[in-house]
Amino acid sequence: IPFKIGQPKKQIVPKTVERDFEREYGKLQQLEDQTKKLQKDMKKSTDADLAMSKSAVKISSDLLSNPLCEQEPGFLEMVTAFDTAMKRMDSFNQEKVNQIQKTVIEPLKKFSSVFPSLNMAVKRREQTLQDYKRLQSKVEKYEEKERTGPVLAKLHQAREELRPVKEDFEAKNKQLLEEMPKFYSSRIDYFKPSFESLVRAQVVYYTEMHKIFGDLTAQIDRPGLSDEQRERENDAKLSELRALSIVADD
Repeated sequence: IPFKIGQPKKQIVPKTVERDFEREYGKLQQLEDQTKKLQKDMKKSTDADLAMSKSAVKISSDLLSNPLCEQEPGFLEMVTAFDTAMKRMDSFNQEKVNQIQKTVIEPLKKFSSVFPSLNMAVKRREQTLQDYKRLQSKVEKYEEKERTGPVLAKLHQAREELRPVKEDFEAKNKQLLEEMPKFYSSRIDYFKPSFESLVRAQVVYYTEMHKIFGDLTAQIDRPGLSDEQRERENDAKLSELRALSIVADD
């Protein structure tokens, strides 16, 4: 008589083992999410850096094409110095972004590519576990029946079906429980060189920026003037402009 196969009465996986498995896999799932987020954020950061330096070059280029530069040699000299500085900044910024792409973003991408295989291994373990439970339940059902010849034959067959599946699950489970913590603990050794490289790239870039803008300041700045004095000068010039009849209020 056919019977419905449900959950086995026998505890297939000890609760402590299942808790350990869920804890270790949960840590790896979180690591996967964090790695993908970090990769995405790093890409956004480098894109923003490039956009910033390209915009600065565009501004200096627009200033150079301003007719005022043709009429005022002093202003032309100042804008030319500014344009040179912006192009130098853009060049160093591109080098920095290339370095970050190579030593940070690409390693993050490669690290993320490992997770699909890991998730598939966990999925195969779960599929094997379900087969294990199904066959264990089948064995238990025959064990509960009256020990007739046909039942004993089916019990023997069910046990033979169960044995390789049980061994397969135990092997998969053991391997994952051993290797998931190793994989998780390896993340520091893997990522450390990337972030050391990130810091070095930033240090080189901002050191160069200090030199570039220091040189630019020396070329165009009027020493001895404070920000407050410059602001007062601008306000005075603006007041002179507003005094002109063509911009006076009606």
